[in-house]
Amino acid sequence: MEYTSGQFANLMGVSLDTLRYYEKEGLIKPNRKENNHRIYTDNDINWMQFIKRLKDTGMPIKEIKKYSQLRSEGSATMSERMNMLISHRYSLAKKIKQLEEHCGKLDEKIEYYKSQLEQ
Repeated sequence: MEYTSGQFANLMGVSLDTLRYYEKEGLIKPNRKENNHRIYTDNDINWMQFIKRLKDTGMPIKEIKKYSQLRSEGSATMSERMNMLISHRYSLAKKIKQLEEHCGKLDEKIEYYKSQLEQ
């Protein structure tokens, strides 16, 4: 299926400005019709969902841009892309552990207040 810029932005939950920014940064490369209008496909949906996931998990745009460039170079860069994802996964797991520790400390404080208020 094909989507216009507006349809694609709406479908992805991003603004047209964000979509154009991602294009300018080389993260997404839409095809163009004869009239030079951008056209997006289901493959672009899958790729954009992955870009959003990387961004949502804290990968900097600079790194996403590097990953995107490697992806466009093809299967010869698969090992490097995998290593980038392994490194990002490690950082994410570390951050999750820290957040769980913070939640634990907050739970302790909440329990303290509950016990004090019950007295």
